[in-house]
Amino acid sequence: MDYAPSSRSSASTKIVVAGGFGVGKTTLVGAVSEIDPLRTEALVTQESAGHDDTTHVQAKSTTTVAMDFGRITLAENLVLYLFGTPGQRRFWFMWDDLVKGAIGAVVLVDTRRLDDSFAAVDYFEAKGLPFIVALNQFDGAGEYGPEEIREALAVPAHVPVITVDARERESAKHALVTVTEFALTQLMGVSATV
Repeated sequence: MDYAPSSRSSASTKIVVAGGFGVGKTTLVGAVSEIDPLRTEALVTQESAGHDDTTHVQAKSTTTVAMDFGRITLAENLVLYLFGTPGQRRFWFMWDDLVKGAIGAVVLVDTRRLDDSFAAVDYFEAKGLPFIVALNQFDGAGEYGPEEIREALAVPAHVPVITVDARERESAKHALVTVTEFALTQLMGVSATV
């Protein structure tokens, strides 16, 4: 066997998956990860009453309290490390650490709870981190198109807004490809102006 270094260089990068409580971040990371994802889940208890709105996610029995972690190889020379953020306001202090070194983010949106999306959109805009908006397809949710959501969230025209089913590997993978391509485009645009 030949153990000589490969002439091809490979790259790894970090993508953050963010959004409100119960929007599907853990599901998306788990759907695409080629390794058993790390999940830091705790049971939803009475202690969260008044803090977490479970109106549209009544069957939710666990919640992320630190982060989710997964990995996916998009191409022979590109590996993405995925970090899912906790969605509850009381855990937002962790976001600054989770986004360090990330090239981009996916903001998952549940159209039944659009208000929960503003904080993530505002956060990534303030950080200057490229992000996309991904409308997670929940059963029973209203059918809204990407442009309606763009307008409702006041997302700039250059930011991709797509639909996704976080439960389906190919759909979730499409979101990751989209954010990676968008982040690289943004990076190239910055490099060209420097």
